[in-house]
Amino acid sequence: MTEKPKMLTIEEAASLVSGLTKFRIRQMCIDGSLPCIKAGKKYLINKSVLFETIGEKTA
Repeated sequence: MTEKPKMLTIEEAASLVSGLTKFRIRQMCIDGSLPCIKAGKKYLINKSVLFETIGEKTA
């Protein structure tokens, strides 16, 4: 059985990653540099994808 992905709001993602503000994460979602899902007015970000993407940007 596969595990359900942990989805984060922009605020939750910003609290997990030091150095990234809510504004910057929102901009990354809008410009497509951070893969996410838009659910109504909210952006939802997969936790593992967030760390993979941030890791690639810092490397």
